[in-house]
Amino acid sequence: MSEFSELAKYLTRSEPKAKTKGPYRRPRDAATLILLDRSGAEPKLLLGKRHEGHVFMPGMFVFPGGRLDPEDRRMKYTGALDPVSERRLLAGSPKTSKARINALALAAIRETCEETGILVGSEASEPFAAPSSGWQPFADAKLTPNLGALTFFARAITPPGRPRRFDTRFFVADRRDAKIERGGVAGPDSEFVELKWLTCAEARSTNTPAITKVIVEEVEMRLKAGFPESVPASFFYFRNGQFHRGELA
Repeated sequence: MSEFSELAKYLTRSEPKAKTKGPYRRPRDAATLILLDRSGAEPKLLLGKRHEGHVFMPGMFVFPGGRLDPEDRRMKYTGALDPVSERRLLAGSPKTSKARINALALAAIRETCEETGILVGSEASEPFAAPSSGWQPFADAKLTPNLGALTFFARAITPPGRPRRFDTRFFVADRRDAKIERGGVAGPDSEFVELKWLTCAEARSTNTPAITKVIVEEVEMRLKAGFPESVPASFFYFRNGQFHRGELA
C-alpha cells in the first residue's frame, strides 16, 4: 500500500463480504479524530482497544470517534476549520451545510473526550451550560472545543448490507492542542479498555479493522510529505462490488 491508489484495492481484499440483500440502511454521520504526538523521533497516533463485549469491532484497536449527536450542533466553540478543510467537507454527496460540518468536527472532539479523556479546546471567555453530558467535561474545565486545531483529510462510507453503516469524516489534530488529558477514562467498564500511543508501523501490526489500517497509511504518507494542502482528501466508497477511492479537492 505504498500509494494512495492502492488503498481502495486493499479494502476490497480485506473487508468481509457484505450481504447484498436486506433492507437499505442509510449511513449515519460520524466523525473520528486522529491525535498526533510529534514530540519524539517518530510521530505516534492514539488508538484505543474496544471492549470485548461490544458487538461492533470487539477487541480491536481503533481511533476515537463516533456518530454525530443532535446536541453537537448546539455546543459553543472557538476557532474555525481551515478554508481547505471546509471546502472539502462541503464537497461530494449528499449536499451538506456549514453548520453540519462544524457539528461533525465537534463530534470528533466530543467522542475523543468521552473515550480518552483528552480535551482539545481553548479557554472559554465565560461560563456556559453544556448541551449534553458528553460536553460537561468542557464546561467544568471552562474550555470550548477548538475547531481550528482540526484538519480534515479523509471520508469513508460503510458498504451496503452491513448491520451498521456510517459516513465517517476523519480529522487530524496535534496532541499539543489538547489542553487537558484526564486519566482513568479507559478501563474494563468503558468504551475503550486500553489506550496506546503507537507509531504508524506499530499501529499497522496491531489488531485493527481494515479501514483503520488504511487511515494509518493515509496519515503516514501525508506526514512524510509534510501534510500538504495540495494533496486532496480521500473518499472511500463501495460500488459494483468493490471499494473506490475518490478525491475531495
